[in-house]
Amino acid sequence: MKRAIGSRLVQVGLPFIAVAVVLQACAADGTASAKSKSVASAPRAISATDKAEGAKAHPQLLAEFGGAVTGPQASYVTSVGQNIAVQSGLGNARSDFTVTLLNSPVNNAFAIPGGYVYVTRQLTALMNNEAELAGVLGHEVGHVAARHAAKRESAAKRNQVLGALGSILSGVLLGNNELGQLGQKVFSTGSQLLTLKYSRAQEEEADNLGITYLKRAGYDPRAMSTVLESLARQNALEAQLRGTSNQVPEWASTHPDPASRVRAAMTRAGANATGTLNRDTFLSRIDGLVYGDDPKQGIVDGRNFTHPVLRFAFSAPDGFFMVNGSSAVTISGQSGKAQFSGGKLTGTLDSYIRAAFAALTPSGQAQITPSSIESASVNGIPAAYGVARVQGSSGQMDAVVFAYDFGGGQAYHFVALTQAGNAGIYNSMFKSLHRISASEAGSVKPRQLDVVTVKSGDTIQSLANRMAFSDAKLERFLVLNGLTSTSTLKAGQLVKIVTY
Repeated sequence: MKRAIGSRLVQVGLPFIAVAVVLQACAADGTASAKSKSVASAPRAISATDKAEGAKAHPQLLAEFGGAVTGPQASYVTSVGQNIAVQSGLGNARSDFTVTLLNSPVNNAFAIPGGYVYVTRQLTALMNNEAELAGVLGHEVGHVAARHAAKRESAAKRNQVLGALGSILSGVLLGNNELGQLGQKVFSTGSQLLTLKYSRAQEEEADNLGITYLKRAGYDPRAMSTVLESLARQNALEAQLRGTSNQVPEWASTHPDPASRVRAAMTRAGANATGTLNRDTFLSRIDGLVYGDDPKQGIVDGRNFTHPVLRFAFSAPDGFFMVNGSSAVTISGQSGKAQFSGGKLTGTLDSYIRAAFAALTPSGQAQITPSSIESASVNGIPAAYGVARVQGSSGQMDAVVFAYDFGGGQAYHFVALTQAGNAGIYNSMFKSLHRISASEAGSVKPRQLDVVTVKSGDTIQSLANRMAFSDAKLERFLVLNGLTSTSTLKAGQLVKIVTY
């Protein structure tokens, strides 16, 4: 979570946005050594309109996803993407595409008009070879080549982007009703970008094209299936750790669940297919990549959130989990959901809180207002809170805004939703917010990928024990490396662990 620039809540991430890029491998920079076949179709240039649209949206997306990663890992991803882009058949594909490695802890990849292609560092860390990177971006390429964006444009113009957690809140906790609309208000993204949600047929076509691009580039086309399997396994692990079965992965926010596509992708690729993986090159080039939250945006560690730059920390209630975004932290549990963000304080906390409630009001509905606003002091920080009861088709619910004056015109606040009369579940969280010292801030370290060489005597369990987590060390290690409990390791093999 970065410092917010307004009082409006911002969702944790964006679902996929429409248009994508193709990949091709080449010997340079560790890409596949096989020469690419020439694309039979006549080149099509990226239009000036698309270039202008993409250039306008690019800075917004960088802000939404924590900015661009710089350095050797980013250069490697860019080189793979730009070299493979010629498979699209678009004129000047290599030079016309801007490929960005995003500083985001969510598993996501997408592209927008104008040849702007994005993959997050977290999704890149989940991959185990260069062919999988090509497969992910190749799928997005398929949307471009098939002109899916143009075919879905009219539908996109009728829909504002809604983040995955916002959809869960409105659809699972609140239902598809007027209170569901309130949930969308609370947990929707601040970005005004439009989603292009593809049909299942279009997704299947993009998968097929992505596999075709892998073959043309000399990669093993089965990589499309293996990366989808890793995504499905990662999603299942996260749901298990959070104690929920309804968490929608970022990859599936507008795409079909990867678990349903693994077998189909393998069938299309061919079980006996061959091609380049470039596994060791890929692993050595992503070594050192930040894993999970970047301290510059705050760190989630279990139920604790610490922001060493903004110098505060708080804890979620028992039974809740947190997801950190570039502008907000979402707190989720079986009995409710909340979000923490900040804004400029230009007046009193009372007016700040009333503005936050007004922002929750669904379009066309009477403005939501708190029954009263009470002053408080939390760990020496001036604070205030208000509660509003809202009637929904599934019953009454309470919306709480709890705000803090950090001085210098900066405020932070929680917005929390739960069943009526149950708002007390958040009291421990509201009371936990506190400032941290410079030494406490300096002790916050990022997790990062450490690519290590398996030594004689190393086992899956011994390597898993080195993972920088307090829970599920073995499960995390297996999913991260695309392994199972029956896999065997060989001396000299490269594997990924997560360290501080």
